[in-house]
Amino acid sequence: MTDTTIALIADIHGNLPALEAVLADVAARGIARVVNLGDLVSGPLWPQETAAFLMKQSWVTVAGNHDRQVAFDDPATFVASDRHAFDRLTGDQRAWLATLPPTASIDDGRLFFCHGTPRSDTAYLLDSVEHGRLRLAMPDELAARAAGLAAEVVACGHSHTPRLIRDGSGTLFVNPGAVGVQAYTDRDEPAHVSETGSPLARYAIVERQRDRDWRATFVALPYDYMAASAEAERNGRPDWAFALRTGYAG
Repeated sequence: MTDTTIALIADIHGNLPALEAVLADVAARGIARVVNLGDLVSGPLWPQETAAFLMKQSWVTVAGNHDRQVAFDDPATFVASDRHAFDRLTGDQRAWLATLPPTASIDDGRLFFCHGTPRSDTAYLLDSVEHGRLRLAMPDELAARAAGLAAEVVACGHSHTPRLIRDGSGTLFVNPGAVGVQAYTDRDEPAHVSETGSPLARYAIVERQRDRDWRATFVALPYDYMAASAEAERNGRPDWAFALRTGYAG
């Protein structure tokens, strides 16, 4: 693979076995560059072990909303997933989360990375909520959210939903889907669900072919999702247990 081949990963959420399956596939393909799009440890799985592994990597990594919340918010305000991570992370690991930038760019600005949108880690870039579910963003919605960007590739996470859009200017927008959990319920208004219908771990590969001709490949991989489901159950999260073994929010 060339230096313009990059593996995009997002939304690990403490699922170290899923991450290991993804990275084994990345290595088998000979891909040297990995970009991590945030939400690293929050959830009822293995936050401390996942953080210990990620801190050793030299990847470009941006913070997701849950990383920011665990690093900076008042623990009294935490949702259960953030509380589980906060209680199990070491002080050094929480401090490391606090160093992660909200956005990043590489290769002279040709590639731009964020978790949600360029201006918000809690908003969707390539998805919109309609009738309680996520749908693909319309061109005018995407244009407003990406206003001011001049990158050839824009990659995001947050929705846990694999997406690919090439806009009228030729920019390739990619959401690789989630490494760690394939469905969730968001009860914030407007309440909605995200579901892929499969427990397989997801990531994406972007590769520059010539000039601005970028190609994206989506990958879905088996791993021991039943073990991850059992860990969530042990930690008092039957909702996560169901999502991890089915890819549905329940």
